[in-house]
Amino acid sequence: MAKKQKNKIAKYPGFLHVNVGIIFFAFMMVYIVICVFTYFSKKHIVGYEVKEGSLSSNNIYEAVALRDEQIVEATNAGYVNYFAPEGQRVAVGNLVYTVDESGDLLDYLKTKGSEQAALSDEDLSELRTQIVSYSADFDPRSFGSVYDFKLSLDGTVQKLASASVLQSINSIGNNSGAMQSINYCYSAGTGIVQYYIDGYEGLHINDMTADLLDSSKYERKQLISNSLVGVGDPAFKLSTNEDWMIVIQENDLDKVKDLAEREYIKVKFLKNQDEAWGKVSYTTNDAGDTFVGLSFTNSMITFSKDRFLNVELITEDESGLKIPNSSIAEKSFFVIPKEYVTKGNNNNYGVLRDKYDEDGNETSEFIEIELYNENEDSYYVDDDTLRNGDLLVKPDSQEKFTVNTKDTLIGVYNINKGYADFRQISILYQNDEYAIVKSNTNYGLNVYDYIVLDASTVEGDAKNLDTVDEN
Repeated sequence: MAKKQKNKIAKYPGFLHVNVGIIFFAFMMVYIVICVFTYFSKKHIVGYEVKEGSLSSNNIYEAVALRDEQIVEATNAGYVNYFAPEGQRVAVGNLVYTVDESGDLLDYLKTKGSEQAALSDEDLSELRTQIVSYSADFDPRSFGSVYDFKLSLDGTVQKLASASVLQSINSIGNNSGAMQSINYCYSAGTGIVQYYIDGYEGLHINDMTADLLDSSKYERKQLISNSLVGVGDPAFKLSTNEDWMIVIQENDLDKVKDLAEREYIKVKFLKNQDEAWGKVSYTTNDAGDTFVGLSFTNSMITFSKDRFLNVELITEDESGLKIPNSSIAEKSFFVIPKEYVTKGNNNNYGVLRDKYDEDGNETSEFIEIELYNENEDSYYVDDDTLRNGDLLVKPDSQEKFTVNTKDTLIGVYNINKGYADFRQISILYQNDEYAIVKSNTNYGLNVYDYIVLDASTVEGDAKNLDTVDEN
């Protein structure tokens, strides 16, 4: 049987097979990568809605309050109990405190069960207000104020308790032996009662030093009920005049002169947000420190318990349209005399530009323009429609004007119509972040307009926007 002949496979040189799908997919991937890169590397225009607002140029200072304060000394030695409410006005002849020479009164009241003081809702409200006020102004870097608060709170509690004690004294009568040692002390003048001394009594702005304005070095002695006083010791003090002053330190002489030129400055007291106008004065001491005083004729009683106050000097307070500084741009415009501007058939503004036809004859063409500002004699025209060197023909005349004068306007890009259209602004006031501009001006902005948040994203003078994201 003949052997079967083995099949032989012959290899032939083949053609290079190219997968078109892979090439197309690779091309699309490269295209997508380029598009993504271009999108993220390109600045995008973001819109900002114009709203009404205000800006204040504020300067916050720690100030010292100076008042006409008279220290009243004790005429008897013994244990003092205060009855006039601190921070309130007393008249001549009002009871301020009593002095128990023997010290037996409190023991006598205890035996009668009259030493307990019941606080009314009004009394509790006063304590609550004092605690809340301290909490709001608490600074953990100035722990010494805790002790001042403690002494002040002790004084308030003792004052409220003393009112109850006075009722008990009146109910006991004068027949008790304990009552024979009680001396009643009445006010010899009219003023606001204060139960602390600190060495600032009688100070004037000319007496100020940097140390006196350093609250970390401030020492205050609280006068507390049931404490022992001697003859001639401070018993209480009266603020006898409604005129008072706060003093701040400001060594920037330019700022000081600016304040002095204004004569009156609006002051906001941060403790209660009250505002008042203070009359400006200033002085410089021998050490070269300059102090500014702001004098008031009211509200002294409100801050009679405070020696140091945090205040805000409001030197500017403008209202208008509030826009971010990043929106503000400068743009150049041609300045065209008004007599060369006319209106076309569609009632749009335009100019007659000189030109020559195909036969070389001189003629003119109407070029529609948009006005961006005006003064008494001229209009400001965008340089997109006119060219430097263009000849304009005065209507109904042979006079001509060569376009070559430019001026710069400050404004923003309005995007209400979907493209960036420059609008001039008049800045009233500006700080580091925002500006206040006039509203409802010719060629300007109105409330609720949309503008470009970052003017640098408007490339060149291009107006058409690809995308606008509203902020």
